[in-house]
Amino acid sequence: MKLNLENLSKANEKVDKKVSYDVKQLREDSIRDPKWLAFGSGNIFRAYIARIGQDLVNEGYFDRGISVVETFDTEIIEKTYKPFDNLCLSVTLHKDGNFDTNLIANLAESLTLKDLERITEIFLNDNLQIASFTITEKGYNLYAPNGELMDVVKADLENDPEDSKHLMSIVTSLLYKRFSKNEKPLTLLSLDNCSENGDKVKASIMLIAKKWNENGKVNDDFIKYLEEKVSFPLTMIDKITPRPASEVKKYVENLGFEDMDIVVTSKNTYTAPFVNSEESEYLVMEDDFKNGRPDFTKVGVFLTDRDTVNKVETMKVTTCLNPLHTVLATYGCVLGHTTIAEEMQDEDLVKLIKKIGYDEGLKVVVDPGIINPKDFIDEVINVRFPNKFMPDTPQRIATDTSQKISVRFGQTIKGYIKDKDLKVEDLKFIPLALAGYLRYLLGVNDEGEAFELSSDPLMDYLKESLDGITLGNFKVTEGLKDILRNKEIFGLDLEEVGLDKIVTDYFEELSAGPGSVRATLEKYLG
Repeated sequence: MKLNLENLSKANEKVDKKVSYDVKQLREDSIRDPKWLAFGSGNIFRAYIARIGQDLVNEGYFDRGISVVETFDTEIIEKTYKPFDNLCLSVTLHKDGNFDTNLIANLAESLTLKDLERITEIFLNDNLQIASFTITEKGYNLYAPNGELMDVVKADLENDPEDSKHLMSIVTSLLYKRFSKNEKPLTLLSLDNCSENGDKVKASIMLIAKKWNENGKVNDDFIKYLEEKVSFPLTMIDKITPRPASEVKKYVENLGFEDMDIVVTSKNTYTAPFVNSEESEYLVMEDDFKNGRPDFTKVGVFLTDRDTVNKVETMKVTTCLNPLHTVLATYGCVLGHTTIAEEMQDEDLVKLIKKIGYDEGLKVVVDPGIINPKDFIDEVINVRFPNKFMPDTPQRIATDTSQKISVRFGQTIKGYIKDKDLKVEDLKFIPLALAGYLRYLLGVNDEGEAFELSSDPLMDYLKESLDGITLGNFKVTEGLKDILRNKEIFGLDLEEVGLDKIVTDYFEELSAGPGSVRATLEKYLG
């Protein structure tokens, strides 16, 4: 059976969580009068955001589907949306081995930036409530690694708004068109897993708008409109949605679905007509919606104030999940592990993440009130990471690590600096995590064999800085010192705060020769 609208009723019989609404009518209403436009069509969008939207429709709390726009990799739309009439199978992988399958049918239309005329139409609809984003943190960035604006952004700032090429410029241009037509309010809702995500969207939009204003391309009232009638709520999202797994492919095929092949696009995106994700999920939103919203609380979303979102985000990203993930990623690659669940059978790594989370991180974490930090770590370590049915890999998690460390570890170090009852020099295991990252960058596993480093925008700089350091031949180079002083990577100068020596000493031990990573972990965690 093919997954398409023609077989919708048959497909509905095969899944655990069924569609209870008139799909054809929902799509017609949503295309005629769209209320939710989503930029970014990847796995987290379909596995979580689209499903939340569908839950709202199924329960009668929302009357529209979602128009989705892929902004980076058009093959996702061409190969896993269009051929399946925008339907998707979302499979939840439980720790006990049970799978739940959800038929996602509320994606009213799938577009790319080539469909700008239709996207503009949607943006100009008076009743549009939300333009959401799942485009990763890089999607909001306007700057090149050298600190200057990207060339494409420079060109956008000089050209007319309608000629924009960077997504943030395109969105700003769409906002200007909405302002010019009706001045109707709107909410730009970042649902990306990064700190202060709403502020990042706002900063990019405002920079572009103000530069256009300076250049006489938009008027002062547009700036006022952005400041008063457009909101950029903060959100915290947490749900692991790894690449589609071959085991899940077999599972949905056994349900009777055909053509469930996993696709690897030319941009190296792993996608499929299905998505797989863990059972645990959290979404916390700042309740600041300018043109209305569905009642997200009915489907498990926390709606709260800005300060609470910040606290939850800080709790997760700096203590309870993300730092532990990064440790498993870098050490996992060096120790030859291929899944996160497999690493949770490694006693040394489990001891290390427990030391970092419970012993060092919890001392400075702020309790957000709506989610208990210790309970959160308990779930991460005892339920989420050990789930062998979650095919997540350290290699995937290690992607862009240089962009993550400043928040995932730097914030805890800053917490120790600020707390008069704590001493930075008492930190022993976060420095071991940082040294593990440097050891990972050598690109050689603990057996002395080369492995492929995950992509990172600073990889050339990092490799160049560590030039001269090899397994069995460690020395403190100027390049290494430069990395340790790099505030962009660590969030602070490790030399300045007195952590450079312990990180360097650990790095030297980890690099002594084959087997030295395991020996070092056993030495300090045994």
